[in-house]
Amino acid sequence: MNIVWVEDEEKLLAECIAFFEQVGYRVYGVSTYEEAVDCIERALPDLLIVDWMLPGGGSGIDLCKRNERQWNLPIIMVTAKGDEFDKVLALELGADDYVSKPFGLRELAARIKAVMRRSRRPVPGLESSEAAEGVIYRGDLVIDSNKYTVSRDSLKVDLTRTEFMLLQKLASHPGRVYTRMQLMDEALGDAYVGFERTMDSHIRNLRRKLEPIPAEPRYVLTVYGVGYAFNEEV
Repeated sequence: MNIVWVEDEEKLLAECIAFFEQVGYRVYGVSTYEEAVDCIERALPDLLIVDWMLPGGGSGIDLCKRNERQWNLPIIMVTAKGDEFDKVLALELGADDYVSKPFGLRELAARIKAVMRRSRRPVPGLESSEAAEGVIYRGDLVIDSNKYTVSRDSLKVDLTRTEFMLLQKLASHPGRVYTRMQLMDEALGDAYVGFERTMDSHIRNLRRKLEPIPAEPRYVLTVYGVGYAFNEEV
């Protein structure tokens, strides 16, 4: 697996490259936004690891935004910024995970594996091969995008269009955490009029109809302080 790692602390970057190349990864280390863009275009990596604060004309957040528009690669933000607002901002702008400095290399290795496992990056405009064909299978759930129907254990589950679109988006990427804003933008689109907190009401109604025990959700999980994810163990 190829990684582009953007970090301006030279000693830290050298230690990280040495560790991850020992376990079989190919790591390209750069220190600025401009170098990162050039390296990504040349190396065509599988993953980006990006420091929030970078010297020069662009930040790690700028790379997140450009990645969303252009490359659509899994991305982990690594930074000394550690409060909840910064974490939520990074995730809303496209980061798949967030690691605060100082961090353990083995922990980061585990996070890389988790991000790659759950990040089935689509070609822009397509969710996955399943979704492109119109039917998603998750355990005993069948989500048919052609008919806008959902069944559990072969029994039909009646959902509103909003509930269906939320379930379809979450189930297309099991394990990926979506913020409320991402669900509004990516699942419901520009036609949706509402506030972030109304997403909680939609998820609550979805669980009431979908989950065998709504108070103990099996499918749609809450990631506290961030948003929601479909259970990747289903």
